[in-house]
Amino acid sequence: MSVLAVPGRRAVLADLVPGALARDIALVVAGAGLTGLAAQVALPIPGSPVPLTGQTFAALLVGAALGWQRGGASMVLYLIAGVAGVPWFQGGSSGMPASLGYVVGFVFAAAMVGHLAARGGDRTPFRTVGTMALGNLAIYACGVPWLMAAAGVGFGKALQLGVTPFLLGDALKIALAAGLLPAAWALINRK
Repeated sequence: MSVLAVPGRRAVLADLVPGALARDIALVVAGAGLTGLAAQVALPIPGSPVPLTGQTFAALLVGAALGWQRGGASMVLYLIAGVAGVPWFQGGSSGMPASLGYVVGFVFAAAMVGHLAARGGDRTPFRTVGTMALGNLAIYACGVPWLMAAAGVGFGKALQLGVTPFLLGDALKIALAAGLLPAAWALINRK
Protein backbone atom coordinates (compact mmCIF):
# COMPACT_ATOMS: atom_id res chain seq x y z
CA MET A 1 0.00 0.00 0.00
CA SER A 2 1.18 3.49 -0.77
CA VAL A 3 2.34 5.78 1.99
CA LEU A 4 0.17 8.51 0.49
CA ALA A 5 -2.97 6.42 -0.10
CA VAL A 6 -5.67 6.03 2.51
CA PRO A 7 -7.62 2.74 2.61
CA GLY A 8 -11.38 2.96 2.38
CA ARG A 9 -11.59 6.32 0.62
CA ARG A 10 -13.11 6.97 -2.76
CA ALA A 11 -10.77 7.02 -5.69
CA VAL A 12 -9.38 9.99 -7.57
CA LEU A 13 -8.07 9.62 -11.11
CA ALA A 14 -4.50 8.82 -9.98
CA ASP A 15 -5.71 5.86 -7.91
CA LEU A 16 -6.47 4.06 -11.14
CA VAL A 17 -2.75 3.93 -12.07
CA PRO A 18 -1.18 0.65 -10.88
CA GLY A 19 1.70 0.63 -8.39
CA ALA A 20 2.12 2.16 -4.99
CA LEU A 21 4.98 4.21 -3.57
CA ALA A 22 6.85 4.53 -6.89
CA ARG A 23 3.59 5.60 -8.56
CA ASP A 24 2.91 8.17 -5.87
CA ILE A 25 6.41 9.65 -6.08
CA ALA A 26 6.22 9.80 -9.88
CA LEU A 27 2.78 11.42 -9.74
CA VAL A 28 3.89 14.02 -7.17
CA VAL A 29 6.92 14.95 -9.28
CA ALA A 30 4.82 14.97 -12.47
CA GLY A 31 2.20 17.20 -10.83
CA ALA A 32 4.86 19.70 -9.79
CA GLY A 33 6.41 19.54 -13.27
CA LEU A 34 3.07 20.08 -14.98
CA THR A 35 2.46 23.12 -12.81
CA GLY A 36 5.92 24.45 -13.66
CA LEU A 37 5.25 24.01 -17.38
CA ALA A 38 1.83 25.63 -17.10
CA ALA A 39 3.42 28.60 -15.31
CA GLN A 40 5.27 29.40 -18.51
CA VAL A 41 1.95 30.11 -20.21
CA ALA A 42 1.57 33.66 -18.93
CA LEU A 43 -0.27 36.75 -20.06
CA PRO A 44 0.77 40.02 -18.41
CA ILE A 45 -2.03 42.03 -16.85
CA PRO A 46 -1.45 45.77 -17.33
CA GLY A 47 -0.93 47.47 -13.98
CA SER A 48 -0.61 44.24 -11.99
CA PRO A 49 2.60 42.56 -10.79
CA VAL A 50 0.79 39.21 -11.07
CA PRO A 51 0.29 37.76 -14.58
CA LEU A 52 -2.51 35.45 -15.71
CA THR A 53 -0.90 32.02 -15.95
CA GLY A 54 -1.79 28.40 -16.53
CA GLN A 55 -0.33 27.37 -13.18
CA THR A 56 -3.53 27.94 -11.22
CA PHE A 57 -5.37 25.67 -13.65
CA ALA A 58 -2.63 23.05 -13.33
CA ALA A 59 -2.56 23.27 -9.52
CA LEU A 60 -6.31 22.68 -9.30
CA LEU A 61 -6.25 19.85 -11.85
CA VAL A 62 -3.33 18.22 -10.04
CA GLY A 63 -5.32 18.36 -6.80
CA ALA A 64 -8.41 16.86 -8.41
CA ALA A 65 -6.57 14.14 -10.30
CA LEU A 66 -4.08 13.15 -7.59
CA GLY A 67 -6.13 13.61 -4.43
CA TRP A 68 -5.42 15.75 -1.41
CA GLN A 69 -2.21 14.06 -0.26
CA ARG A 70 -0.44 13.66 -3.59
CA GLY A 71 -1.83 16.94 -4.94
CA GLY A 72 -0.78 18.83 -1.84
CA ALA A 73 2.63 17.14 -1.90
CA SER A 74 3.05 18.14 -5.57
CA MET A 75 2.40 21.76 -4.74
CA VAL A 76 4.73 21.63 -1.70
CA LEU A 77 7.43 20.29 -4.03
CA TYR A 78 6.64 23.00 -6.60
CA LEU A 79 6.82 25.70 -3.92
CA ILE A 80 10.01 24.51 -2.19
CA ALA A 81 11.89 23.78 -5.40
CA GLY A 82 10.91 27.15 -6.88
CA VAL A 83 11.98 29.07 -3.79
CA ALA A 84 15.23 27.05 -3.77
CA GLY A 85 16.04 28.10 -7.33
CA VAL A 86 14.33 25.79 -9.83
CA PRO A 87 13.26 28.24 -12.56
CA TRP A 88 9.71 27.04 -12.98
CA PHE A 89 7.65 29.89 -11.59
CA GLN A 90 6.07 32.27 -14.09
CA GLY A 91 8.51 33.40 -16.75
CA GLY A 92 11.18 30.92 -15.69
CA SER A 93 11.66 32.71 -12.39
CA SER A 94 12.38 31.34 -8.94
CA GLY A 95 12.89 32.69 -5.45
CA MET A 96 10.27 34.84 -3.74
CA PRO A 97 8.33 36.92 -6.30
CA ALA A 98 5.39 39.19 -5.41
CA SER A 99 3.12 36.35 -6.54
CA LEU A 100 4.61 33.75 -4.14
CA GLY A 101 1.56 33.93 -1.87
CA TYR A 102 -0.52 32.54 -4.71
CA VAL A 103 1.91 29.62 -5.01
CA VAL A 104 1.55 29.01 -1.26
CA GLY A 105 -2.20 29.02 -1.92
CA PHE A 106 -1.71 26.24 -4.47
CA VAL A 107 -0.75 23.89 -1.62
CA PHE A 108 -4.01 24.53 0.23
CA ALA A 109 -6.09 24.63 -2.96
CA ALA A 110 -4.70 21.34 -4.31
CA ALA A 111 -5.31 19.64 -0.97
CA MET A 112 -8.85 21.01 -0.70
CA VAL A 113 -9.74 20.23 -4.32
CA GLY A 114 -8.27 16.74 -3.95
CA HIS A 115 -10.29 16.17 -0.79
CA LEU A 116 -13.48 17.30 -2.53
CA ALA A 117 -12.68 15.27 -5.66
CA ALA A 118 -12.34 12.12 -3.55
CA ARG A 119 -15.91 12.78 -2.41
CA GLY A 120 -17.22 13.22 -5.94
CA GLY A 121 -16.55 16.94 -6.35
CA ASP A 122 -15.21 16.41 -9.86
CA ARG A 123 -17.78 13.94 -11.20
CA THR A 124 -20.31 16.39 -12.64
CA PRO A 125 -19.85 19.80 -14.28
CA PHE A 126 -21.85 21.55 -11.54
CA ARG A 127 -19.86 19.98 -8.69
CA THR A 128 -16.61 20.64 -10.52
CA VAL A 129 -17.46 24.34 -10.82
CA GLY A 130 -18.03 24.51 -7.06
CA THR A 131 -14.88 22.55 -6.28
CA MET A 132 -12.70 24.69 -8.54
CA ALA A 133 -14.26 27.94 -7.29
CA LEU A 134 -13.38 26.96 -3.72
CA GLY A 135 -9.84 26.12 -4.87
CA ASN A 136 -9.51 29.56 -6.44
CA LEU A 137 -10.73 31.17 -3.22
CA ALA A 138 -8.01 29.33 -1.29
CA ILE A 139 -5.40 30.63 -3.73
CA TYR A 140 -6.67 34.19 -3.37
CA ALA A 141 -6.85 33.88 0.43
CA CYS A 142 -3.08 33.28 0.50
CA GLY A 143 -2.08 35.40 -2.48
CA VAL A 144 -3.77 38.68 -1.59
CA PRO A 145 -2.17 39.11 1.87
CA TRP A 146 1.25 38.24 0.42
CA LEU A 147 0.73 40.74 -2.40
CA MET A 148 -0.29 43.38 0.16
CA ALA A 149 2.98 42.86 2.03
CA ALA A 150 5.21 42.48 -1.05
CA ALA A 151 3.80 45.48 -2.91
CA GLY A 152 3.11 47.59 0.18
CA VAL A 153 -0.53 48.18 -0.71
CA GLY A 154 -3.81 48.00 1.20
CA PHE A 155 -6.49 45.36 0.88
CA GLY A 156 -8.56 47.25 -1.71
CA LYS A 157 -5.56 47.89 -3.94
CA ALA A 158 -4.43 44.27 -3.57
CA LEU A 159 -7.88 43.10 -4.72
CA GLN A 160 -7.64 45.51 -7.65
CA LEU A 161 -4.16 44.24 -8.59
CA GLY A 162 -4.36 40.57 -7.67
CA VAL A 163 -7.98 39.43 -7.96
CA THR A 164 -10.22 41.55 -10.18
CA PRO A 165 -8.10 41.26 -13.36
CA PHE A 166 -8.09 37.46 -13.05
CA LEU A 167 -11.75 36.70 -12.48
CA LEU A 168 -12.61 36.22 -16.16
CA GLY A 169 -9.56 34.01 -16.75
CA ASP A 170 -10.38 31.97 -13.66
CA ALA A 171 -13.96 31.55 -14.84
CA LEU A 172 -12.67 30.21 -18.18
CA LYS A 173 -10.30 27.81 -16.40
CA ILE A 174 -13.14 26.60 -14.17
CA ALA A 175 -15.36 26.05 -17.22
CA LEU A 176 -12.58 24.06 -18.89
CA ALA A 177 -12.10 21.93 -15.76
CA ALA A 178 -15.88 21.43 -15.55
CA GLY A 179 -15.71 19.86 -18.99
CA LEU A 180 -12.46 17.90 -18.60
CA LEU A 181 -12.82 16.22 -15.22
CA PRO A 182 -16.38 14.85 -15.59
CA ALA A 183 -15.47 13.74 -19.14
CA ALA A 184 -12.46 11.84 -17.81
CA TRP A 185 -14.68 10.09 -15.25
CA ALA A 186 -17.30 9.30 -17.91
CA LEU A 187 -14.61 7.78 -20.10
CA ILE A 188 -13.25 5.67 -17.24
CA ASN A 189 -16.70 4.55 -16.11
CA ARG A 190 -17.56 3.42 -19.66
CA LYS A 191 -15.14 0.50 -19.37
